[in-house]
Amino acid sequence: MPESPPGIHHVTCITGDVQKNVDFYVGVLGLRFIKKTVNFDVPDTYHLYFADYLGTPGTAMTFFGWPHLPWGPQGTGQVLTVAFAVPEGSLGAWSQRLSRAGLEVEPVRRFGAEALMLRDPDQIELALVGDARDDRWVPWAESPVPEAEQIRGFHSITLNLRQAEPSARFLTETFGFVQDDTDGARTRYRTGAGGPGALVDVLESPAGRQGEETTGTVHHVAWRARDDAHELDWRESLVTAGRSVTPVIERKYFRSIYFREPGGVLFEIATDQPGFTVDEPPEALGSALQLPPQYEDRRENLKFNLPPIVVPTVEKLTSGGAV
Repeated sequence: MPESPPGIHHVTCITGDVQKNVDFYVGVLGLRFIKKTVNFDVPDTYHLYFADYLGTPGTAMTFFGWPHLPWGPQGTGQVLTVAFAVPEGSLGAWSQRLSRAGLEVEPVRRFGAEALMLRDPDQIELALVGDARDDRWVPWAESPVPEAEQIRGFHSITLNLRQAEPSARFLTETFGFVQDDTDGARTRYRTGAGGPGALVDVLESPAGRQGEETTGTVHHVAWRARDDAHELDWRESLVTAGRSVTPVIERKYFRSIYFREPGGVLFEIATDQPGFTVDEPPEALGSALQLPPQYEDRRENLKFNLPPIVVPTVEKLTSGGAV
């Protein structure tokens, strides 16, 4: 078995309203809008990225803008909760901030850590967990959230499954994860060095409704590969284990393979390189529409069909009385 993935690379969801999406993830959660591009497979629609200052692997929450799809609740065979890591002492400030934004917030405690549960404009379930590390995170000085309270990246994701056992066996016997702890119907697994950014919870929901690909759901979760060789090792290992795995696909900012774990959740393995500065310098990330080379000849038509997006700035948020 290859070296286990170091942790989460990115999480990709589906939004029905790209402007509300940008307003929330930048204006409320304080993430940086680092990339405006198109879905490489459906190029007439957006793919938006929010992360730390540089888009460090493990910090990027991304969205397909697919308003043509109906809205639907998250179900089994999908990621149920995306949890972000925040400094332990910041949850009080976050609770106040989210309440000022008109959001319903539920305090919970899981596996010894305090957290706040909330939902984004598409009703995707999120959590802010007071358990974070700063070793790889790069702060964004212009965030509307003070640096001491900013999201440090992902903490964990929760898989919502009809049957936990096949996925648990896959995680531990095939994918290099280790079981960490259990709390009722929820079991936590860790990869790499463990800790924030390297955790997955498996929640067994035998009576749960089967999830569908709709707005308001998580499309896939990507796990990190340190480099191309690491990814290829994993592809060979997964194919040998009987998984149906795509060839390596060039995604401009990383290279990817895709497969479904036994419970039906779409997994990706994405390389840490080359990163989001391949087509924009760090100070200009997210400032212009970026296209893969195969779509450059369609740039003007795509710009006409894609709705305009206004990215909140600290000045706009302050003058508008926002959070």
